[in-house]
Amino acid sequence: MEKYLPKYVPFFTLLALSGLLFLLWNITSLESWNCQTASTFYQLQNSIQSVLKTSEFLLPVEFNYSFCAHLGQEPTAEEAREESYLLKSIAWPEPLVLGLPLRQSSDPAQSYYIIEDPGDLQVGGQLIVKVQMHNFLGQPKKHGGDFLVARLHTPELAAGVAGQVHDHNNGNYTVFFPLLWAGVAQVELTMIHSSEAVMVLRRLRAEQSDRVFFKSLFRSRYLSETTLCNLCLPHKQQPLCNYTDPQTGEPWFCYKPKMLDCDTRINHSKGGYKKHLLTVYESQFFQSGVNIKIPIHSAGVDNVTVQPAKVQTKGMHLEFTPSGYYYQGSWRPLSGVVMRQFNGSSVITQCLRGKMVYMYGDSTVRQWYEYLTSHVPEFKEFNFHSPKNVGPYMAVESNHNILLRYHCHGPPIRFTTVSSAEMHYISNELDGLRGGLDTVVLISIWSHFSTFPVQVYIRRLRHIRRAVIRLLNREPATLVLIRTANLQKLDPESSLFNSDWFSQQLDRVLRAMFKE
Repeated sequence: MEKYLPKYVPFFTLLALSGLLFLLWNITSLESWNCQTASTFYQLQNSIQSVLKTSEFLLPVEFNYSFCAHLGQEPTAEEAREESYLLKSIAWPEPLVLGLPLRQSSDPAQSYYIIEDPGDLQVGGQLIVKVQMHNFLGQPKKHGGDFLVARLHTPELAAGVAGQVHDHNNGNYTVFFPLLWAGVAQVELTMIHSSEAVMVLRRLRAEQSDRVFFKSLFRSRYLSETTLCNLCLPHKQQPLCNYTDPQTGEPWFCYKPKMLDCDTRINHSKGGYKKHLLTVYESQFFQSGVNIKIPIHSAGVDNVTVQPAKVQTKGMHLEFTPSGYYYQGSWRPLSGVVMRQFNGSSVITQCLRGKMVYMYGDSTVRQWYEYLTSHVPEFKEFNFHSPKNVGPYMAVESNHNILLRYHCHGPPIRFTTVSSAEMHYISNELDGLRGGLDTVVLISIWSHFSTFPVQVYIRRLRHIRRAVIRLLNREPATLVLIRTANLQKLDPESSLFNSDWFSQQLDRVLRAMFKE
């Protein structure tokens, strides 16, 4: 056999060369595939892997990992004292006994209020209302902590004012209303959440601050991956990409893609809402039509008649003075600021003549931009091909030299898809403004922080306040407006993420930190 091998050598050599040429041809063919073909195979691989493992977006990262107290810039001693004061100022009373059954929790249907003997009510005085909370057994509650809101209003005059609710921590509450207009006024009292429900919300804020989770898409040529992101992530699960802002120290992290680098991130978006957050016991306190935003009725009359003031007084001496009230459908501040009415587009353009208006924040300030551009037809919008309801947006009115700009705030933000290049922090944007008499700044930032511990919100406002001070030091004539929070429609699910109780807590912090 061995003597015949030499004559087969050329044959085997030719066969080997043919195989090598075939291999090289295949490699060349693979390299010439277009990106779409390769991406299809890569997506197929990911689909197969997703069948074999639990979806990471159905079961997000472990609870209580989206807030790390040690992250961010260290506050000064004065700022630390302020934070401690703010947290104490919004502290909420707890029930005397935890774990009470539903039948012993607050029942708005069996609770009531009584208007204290009004006597001769006049504009400039105040109305006092007493509230008694009862449970589902009809028994008086022995502890406070219910979240109640109250208003005094006259529908015929399109007038209304909020009342201040004082909790006596024994099931009794007192509501104070300033009397600001003459006529018949109706008392309206609503239980947003029972004290037992508020305890659940407090637990969620402390233990499940990642109940809204976020994601980012990474892409390089034909490869793309999506990973989870948040303020803080457990690094032991997999490597992290650190997107902490270098100017403010505001933390933000994403899990590093398996096959891509951190600098290939192209966008940010809301990943979704975690499910099954409540126990069966806790879910009893979040029932539509039973104990979420249910009116409390009067045990007697529910309206009063307010007479015009007999003597004009310089100021009202009240237990509670709100920031303002509505009358004839218009807001009237009680701070002494003169309000102007804008009943037509020409009046709006005259007011904004020569102004550059910069709007930063969430959808509530974006709606101001949309209102102006829809009510003033002379505004011409630039098409940046921005995602709907996300921005950035810009419009100009050349006849009166007006510029409008809107930009969303930095993460956390629950918008659908925001380009990574457009993820800007408000404080950094303010530092880039020249400012001056021709500059107006509108800021609204609160809604997207409702699921996080209040410390996260305080830290963000601290950076914004520093930037506002720097701007006003550069150009004191700059006008800066801060939009406060508002109530929202609630159901059992949305209460866990956007409850008015969360908004009320953040609003009190916002007002305190930007109080003159």
